[in-house]
Amino acid sequence: MGMAEKKEATRVVKKPIHAKKHPIVATQAPPARTVNIYDLEGKVDHSVELPAVFMSEFRPDLVMRAVTASRANRRQAYGPGSRSGMRHSVRWSGKGQGVSRVPRIRGTMIGAQAPGTRGGRRAHPPRPETIWAKKMNQKERTLARNSALSAICVAENVRRRGHQFSPIMTLPLVAVDEIENTATAKDALKVLDSLGVTEDVARSKEKTSLRPGKGKMRGRRYRSPKSFLLIVNDTSRVRKGFGNMPGVDVTTPSGLNAEFLAPGGDVGRLTIFSAGAFEKLRGW
Repeated sequence: MGMAEKKEATRVVKKPIHAKKHPIVATQAPPARTVNIYDLEGKVDHSVELPAVFMSEFRPDLVMRAVTASRANRRQAYGPGSRSGMRHSVRWSGKGQGVSRVPRIRGTMIGAQAPGTRGGRRAHPPRPETIWAKKMNQKERTLARNSALSAICVAENVRRRGHQFSPIMTLPLVAVDEIENTATAKDALKVLDSLGVTEDVARSKEKTSLRPGKGKMRGRRYRSPKSFLLIVNDTSRVRKGFGNMPGVDVTTPSGLNAEFLAPGGDVGRLTIFSAGAFEKLRGW
C-alpha cells in the first residue's frame, strides 16, 4: 500500500454539524391570509385581509438587539458615593515598623479605609458614570418591530411561549371596537372568556412568585409571567379593566415596539387588537 493510499485510509471523516434538536416552527405568516374580527360574544363578525406588515422578514437577531437596547436605555446610574468608605481619620506609619501597610485610625492599630478593612471602601465598585445606553438605527428598530409582528400570527410561536388560547381562533385576535368601552375587570373577564384567553390570565396569576434576593425591597416584590398584549386606540378606559390583570400590558399602535411584542426577545406573544387599532397597521 502506497503513502497516498495509507493517507486515504487513515483520513478522519468529520460528521456534519446538525441544527439544534428542537422542533422547527414557522416564524412568518403565509403570503396571503385573512383574519376574523370577533364580537364581544366570541362570534365571527366579519373577516379582513391581514395587513402587509405581518408579512415582514423574520429577523430574530434584530428583535433581540432591540429588546436589549430598550432595557439598557432604562438603566439608571448605580454606584457608591465619591467618599464612601473614605470618611476616616487615618494615617500610615510607614515602612519598617513591622506592621502591614494598611491605613489605621489615628492613635490605634485598627485598620480602616483600605479595601478589606471594616467600613473601608470597595476595591472595584460599580461606576456611576458608566454609560449603559445602547444605540440602534431607526430603520433597524422598525424592522425589529415589524419582524415581531409577523411572528404573532403563527400559533406555534405563541404556544411555544407558553400562552394558552382557543385553537379555533385566528391569530392575531381582533375584536370589534366595543372592546375599548370595557371599563371594569368583571366585564373584561367576560370578554376574555368569549375570546378563549381566560386560561392565559389564570396561568400568569398562578405562576406569580416571590422574587428572590434584594429586589423585593426595591418595588419588585413579585415576579409575574407575561400574559397577552392588548392594543387599542384609547387606553384610558380599558386600563382599569384589563391593565390590572397579572401579566397583561395595554398600549396603542403608536406605542408598539419589539419589547412589547417579544418580551425577553422571545417572539410570539399572544396579542389582542381592537378593530380600529388593527386597521392603523395598514401602510406600515
